[in-house]
Amino acid sequence: MSIRSIRVVPDPVLRTVCDPITTITPAVRGLVTDLLDTVDDPGRAGLSANQIGVSLRAFSYNIDGRVGYVLNPVIEETSGEQYGDEGCLSLPGLWYQTPRADYARCRGIDLDGHTVVLEGRGVMGRMIQHECDHLDGHVYIDRLERDERRKAMRQMRESAGGSRR
Repeated sequence: MSIRSIRVVPDPVLRTVCDPITTITPAVRGLVTDLLDTVDDPGRAGLSANQIGVSLRAFSYNIDGRVGYVLNPVIEETSGEQYGDEGCLSLPGLWYQTPRADYARCRGIDLDGHTVVLEGRGVMGRMIQHECDHLDGHVYIDRLERDERRKAMRQMRESAGGSRR
């Protein structure tokens, strides 16, 4: 379909808990196409539906040549720890060391209603957690330690004088 514009903080859709997809409609199929088209850009690891203004539980991913999507994802398991740079298309220009589990596994469905299990360590594990957070109305800076979060909020306020998409 098309590459969609990315919503940025403080857009309220990013703080809204997304609704489950109950029926696979032509609109849901179009959403998946848009998610896949929009995530297929260098430097984009994942994209949630609310980042393109749709409050439905769906995300796409593009990691190490592996591209796909999950509808109604639910994290089933996490383990280990990682602490590394994390950024977000909805918080352009901000990168902060963010604690996450090293491994994550989520379960959802595809457009045919079949079960999809997506799991991984490192960047894949981080992306699964990051995108599921989005679908629950959270952005990654919510996970930062208090001083780092204040620094991120200050940086966002200082750049607010610039253009917003």
